This record gives sequence, structure tokens and C-alpha cells, in this order.
Amino acid sequence: MLCLRQVCLFTLRHYQARTLSSDLLLSQINSCTHEDEVFSLVGRNKARLSEKHVGIALNMLWQLQKKRPLLLRTSDYVRNHSQFLTLCVLAENKVEHMEDEAIVDTLYSILRLNVEGHDSLAEVLVTEAWKRLERQVLLSLPALSKFALCLYKQRRHFSPVIGQVAHIVDVNLDSIQDIRILSVLMISISDVISQSFRDRLLHKAEQLLEENNEVHFNYAKRILQFLQNVKLRYHPLVEKCNKIFLKSAAHLDIHSVSLIFGLYEQLGFDSAEFRLVAKQLLSETIGDYNDPETFSKLFFTLGPMAGSKVRERLIVTAVCMAEEFSSHQVLVILKTMQKMKCRNSHLLKKMASVLHKHLDSYHVLQLVKLTQYLVALRCHNLELFPKLKMLLFGFLKSNVIPADTAAIIRVLAMLPSFQVEEMIINKAAAVVPQCRLHHLNCIATALVKWNHHDQLQWQNSSELCGNLLQNLNDCGFQRLQKADNLNLLLEELTHVNGGWFEEVLSEETMAMCQRLIDQITWANVLPLSFFLIKTNHRCPSLLDKIASVTVENTDKIHPFEIYFILFLFSALNYDPPASEEFFESCIQRLTSNLSFFETHDLVLLGHVLAVAGYFPPVLIKRIFNVSFLSKLDAELEVLPDTLKQRVRLHLMKLNRAVCLECPEFHIPWFHERYCQRVFCNSSSRINPLRQRVLRMLTEILGGSNYARISVLTPYYYEIDFECILDENKKPLSYMAQNIPLDDVEGVHLRRDIKDEGRKALPPGAQKIALEFLDSKAFSKNSRHLKGEPAVKKRHLEMLGYRVIQIPHFEWNSMVLSAKGEQLEYLRRHLYGIQ
Repeated sequence: MLCLRQVCLFTLRHYQARTLSSDLLLSQINSCTHEDEVFSLVGRNKARLSEKHVGIALNMLWQLQKKRPLLLRTSDYVRNHSQFLTLCVLAENKVEHMEDEAIVDTLYSILRLNVEGHDSLAEVLVTEAWKRLERQVLLSLPALSKFALCLYKQRRHFSPVIGQVAHIVDVNLDSIQDIRILSVLMISISDVISQSFRDRLLHKAEQLLEENNEVHFNYAKRILQFLQNVKLRYHPLVEKCNKIFLKSAAHLDIHSVSLIFGLYEQLGFDSAEFRLVAKQLLSETIGDYNDPETFSKLFFTLGPMAGSKVRERLIVTAVCMAEEFSSHQVLVILKTMQKMKCRNSHLLKKMASVLHKHLDSYHVLQLVKLTQYLVALRCHNLELFPKLKMLLFGFLKSNVIPADTAAIIRVLAMLPSFQVEEMIINKAAAVVPQCRLHHLNCIATALVKWNHHDQLQWQNSSELCGNLLQNLNDCGFQRLQKADNLNLLLEELTHVNGGWFEEVLSEETMAMCQRLIDQITWANVLPLSFFLIKTNHRCPSLLDKIASVTVENTDKIHPFEIYFILFLFSALNYDPPASEEFFESCIQRLTSNLSFFETHDLVLLGHVLAVAGYFPPVLIKRIFNVSFLSKLDAELEVLPDTLKQRVRLHLMKLNRAVCLECPEFHIPWFHERYCQRVFCNSSSRINPLRQRVLRMLTEILGGSNYARISVLTPYYYEIDFECILDENKKPLSYMAQNIPLDDVEGVHLRRDIKDEGRKALPPGAQKIALEFLDSKAFSKNSRHLKGEPAVKKRHLEMLGYRVIQIPHFEWNSMVLSAKGEQLEYLRRHLYGIQ
């Protein structure tokens, strides 16, 4: 017994001494202030290191790196140190004895130290963690999110272990109350989730964002990245994230700002308020970005909204820094130049020369984008394009992905003086049966262009080309006829555009949408509306269904989506059954949520409603307010040029509509100078049709002083022809009325428009506005007038005109093919003869 007691006491003392020593070693590791101290402890205590020591040591190495600014980190030094290799070997040998969360912490630490994802230790740690998950080991939610992030960084987007993590998240979603944890999990499992699970994640994210007033902007960035990963444009959630970015503006650096702008671009979202904040933030620190990485991000974010001085400064700096840009940074600069419409010859020449050393490093889709940018910027580098052609041709030969093949063919068709080889046609024919509608459209558009410009010059090219076009048509029809899910069809139609689709598949597509009409819900009325807007189709059955679904679900549809639905009905000038109920319910939803709209969006909304004949007082009074217009001026400074011009034009049109249709609002007309400037800068001249019609009017009315051409009315409507008939329907001479005629060049009349509008006509006399309407004034395959020309007619009548609108399909018909019939047609309309 005594011997046994002595043995037990010895064992207990030895264990206590070892524990004390181990705790001391752990304390020493945790007290280190430099990586070399950690390595020194590891070197002196190799034999005594337990799995816990190893995990803590690796984690401490990352924590020490983390404290340093990014540019001062020494991850390469750490990874290449001999004692780091010792730690990795020990960790690999002891992984089975590690605690569950220690495995995750160790994996996270080595990945943050830039250890390769396929490194043996990383593989062993992932495998061990996966085994434990399969044994139903429950990691804490923070540990699970960290593990998921590690898998995401290793690009294991579709691996079974990510599926296991997604299952755990699915089961435990209701218990997640931390937006940081949720945001990490969302981006990590985004590639392996169903649509219903995706929607549950979005709902949970919205809920947590609403419940938390202080959310870090990094979590909002992750949510946007999730939306990008699942290719979903979900406006409500993006808006919530945007508010977080605005609140955190003072903490955003150039990396965050450029990432946010890039995500917004991908998600089809824009925020003028964020643009203003970013512009001020970056303009104040523009001199701080002296390295290629940060400067390329500055150029990307600030360039498109910079004033002339800052823009010039950015261009000069880009020229000086061009040789230092990486292949990715060159792409960023060229893409931004395209957005800025910057064709600065010096910068373009410099970028083209730098490209030569990077061309071989681009993968196929980067090369496609590069070609698009160079063509759009009208680059004329004689050495660059031949090499581009050669590389694209090489990729085409080896490529087996239909989408990539279609993209290559599309950009090859953009290249100047490109001689098409038979191999391209054969390659296209091989992938056509696997192509989506967008890819079919790309190939067909290229083929039609090559054929039109005689670039198919080998033997039997016409036969091959004809066979391929027929094959494209057949595959397009078959793909449409197999469609049985409206959501998938609308997703496929999102990127389809161009003449081939319009000519060959447009009618079949409309027929298929009508066959799937019962699948229209509040969740897909927006993409369907976008499709109808893009195709300019007036399909009563689809429009009526959209209207009824919208009325039934107004509270579920986001106000911004309501705007686009109204745009469809306003632009097509279509009144659904129960039209008043439809417009009133939409207007109620909008006017109750005006805070969702930015200043310039309210102008566009006001114009859409005005075209439809609605002028909600709360909206009109809000827009025509000095403080609102001042805020609008500030916003316009940072908007893209195209959008800026559209907003200004629509504000003018809204101002005109309110003055004419709602005088009770007492809104003044304040666009006189704007209109004068627009018309002074216009280059309109009399086209042959107008000259021919003017001669006919002269013949009908009895002289050249009885009609005017290209006339500007009060409030600056331009009308093709104007004449005056007295009470007996006899023409009145403009000379007799002391009204000057236009000169023979047909330059717009711009003199004393207001005074002229007030000149009294003889009693019973009437001014006649004669308008020729081309195909743009009508819906596709319809003789129904669209919204804008209908409003113009309404307003001209308010200005005292009798309006005669002559549609192109009547004027160009066989019935009016001879001059005599045209003269008689004009005479009947002018004199009101039935």
C-alpha cells in the first residue's frame, strides 16, 4: 500500500508540475508582442508543445499580423520561418486531439497568414472539422461562421462540406440573432442554396438589420456580396445597406468605397446621396492615393462624377502611373474611361502600349471585356488589334463553354476589318443547340453583320451562313416552346436584345408569356414589365394581368417597382380595366412612401404620372420647391451624363405639363433658358420628307406664305408644319398676320415665342398643327399611339391648335403611293373633309 501511495503522489506531483509548466508556456505565448518571440518559444519547447500550445501559437502569429497596417504586414516572413513549419507539422500530427473550435481557429489563422488552401495542414484541418460535423458535433454559431468563411476563402463553393454547413444553417436559422454571423454564413453558402432558402435568408437579414441600429458597414458589404453571388436585385435590402454606408461614411476607405460602387453596378442600384458623400470624401484625400492599387480604385469611383479640373488631374496621374498598373488595373482604367466617355488620346495611347505586356495574362472573359472597351473608346492601335484577334481566335478554337463561345464571336464581330474564317461558323454551329437565348442572339447578330459587310468570303460561305441562321432560328423556337416556368423565361430574357430576336422570336416570346399568364405573381411583375418596356409590346392580356396582380398586392410590391410598372402603362398609353382603381392604388402606395425615392427619382416619377394624366398634389408641391430644386442641382453633379440629361429634360416636361394642365398649383414656367439652350445646340434641319410635304402644302394652300415648317410653339413644342385657316376654312397668310416665316434652311423658329403665342387670331380662325408620326410614336405591331405623342397632342390642343397627326403606316401605304393621292389625303385632313 505504501509503495502504491508513493507512486500516486509522484504521478500527481509530476502532473501538477507539467500543468503549471504548460500554463506558464501558454501565458508566455499569449504575452508575445512580436512573431520572433513566438518562434523562440516554439524552438525552445518543441518537445513540450501540446495541441493547445500549437493552436494558440498559430493564432497569436495571426493576431500580431492583424495589428499592423496592411502594407506593413510580414506574412511571407512568418510563413517561411522554420519554426512556422514546425508548428504546421505539429498541428497536422495533433489535429485529432484538438478541441472542435480550436480546429476552426487554427484553420482561420493559417489562411489569414496566406497559407495556400491546398496546403496539407489546411486539408487535414478541413477534413477533421468535416468529420466532426458529420458526427453531429455542434459548433457554436460564431465558430460555424468562421469555418464557413474559411471554406469560402479556399473556393470550396460547391463542396459537400459547404452543403453540410448550409444544412446546419437551415435548421438553426431562427436562432441566429447576430447579423455579423449571418452575413458571413450567407456569402459562404450562397452557391449551394435553394430559392426558398435564399428567400428565408433575405427575410432574416432584413429582420436583423431593422432590429439593430448600429450595424458595421462590413456586414452590409457581405449582404450585397451575397445578392451578387445569387444574382438577385433585391431593392429593399440594398436600400437598408445603403443607409448603413451613409451612416458609416467617415469610416469608409478607398477600398470599401470602390467595392460598394462595384457591387451597386452589379446589382443595378444607384444612390446619388452615396455618390455625393463618396465624392466629397475622395476629393478631400485625392493626393493620398499614390500607388497603383489605390489610384486605380480612385479613378474607378471618382472619375465618372468628377468635375473638369479633377478629371484632368486623374487623367494626368493615370498617364504617369500607367507602366505600374497590373493587368487587372489596366482593365479597371479602360472600363472607367468608357463610362466617362473619355477618349483622351494621350491616356488611350499609353494604356494601349502598356497592354502589350499584359495581353497573355488575361483569361477569355477578361479579353472579351478588354476588346469591348477598346472598340468603344475608338482605339486605333495598329499592333494591338491583330494580337487581340489572334488571342481571341485561339480561345475560340479551344473553348467548349457555349456562353464563352458566344461572347468571343460577339466581340470578334466588333473588330475592324475582320475576315471571318470557316472555323468560326463551324464552332458556332457546334454550340448552338446548347445556347441560351442571349447567346443565340449574340451569334446571330454577329453573323448578320458579317454577311452584311461581305466578310464571309470563302467558298460555299452563303450556304453555311444560311444553314447556321436557320439552325439559330430553330433552336430559338425550340427553347421557347419548351419553356414551362415564367420566372426562368424572364431571367433568360433579361439580357436579350437586338434585331435578330426582335425579328425572329419576339412574337413567339409574347405568345409564350401569354401561355404562362397564370404564373404572373407580384414577385415577377417587375421583370415582366421590364421585358414589355424593352420590347415596346402592347399586349392587352399581359398588361391587364399585371394591373390586376398589382392592385391585389400593392402593399407587397416595393414603391420603386411600382414606379416601373406605372412607367410601362404610361409609356404605352394603356388603360387597363378598372384603370382608375389601378392608378389610384399605385399612386397611394407611392405618395405614402416618397422617402424611398431620391430627389432625381421623384422628378422621373412625376413625369411618368403626368404622361398618364395624374398630378398628385403632395408630389407636385414637393418637387416644385426651392429647397428640393437646390438639392436636385447638387445630385445632378454626380449623376452619369445620360441620366443627368434625362432628369433635366423630364423636369422641363413636367413643368410644362403642370403649367398647362394644373394652373391651380400656380407653378411658374422656369425653363425658358433651358429650352433656348437646347434648341440653339440642336442641329435639326429639314429632311427630304418635310421638304416634299411643304411643297404639297404650298400647292394646296395656294402659296409659300400660308404654311410654316419646323415651328416652335409656346412652351417649346416643335411641330412639323403650321398653318392658319379662317372661319370659312380659307388659309390666312402669315405675311398678312405679321408673323415671320422660317428661312429656307428650315432652322427652328426661336424668336419671341411667348409674344407670338399671345397674338390674337381673327375671330373664328384656327391654327393647325400638322405632325408626321414615325414608328417610334407607336407600340410594336400596334397602331395605338404611345404616351408621349398623346400628351403632345393634348397640350397642343390646350394651346389652341387643331392637331392633325399623320401615322407613317398611312402615309407610306400603297393607297398613298402616288402624289395625287397624297395631296388629296392632306387636303381632306386640313379642311376636315370626310
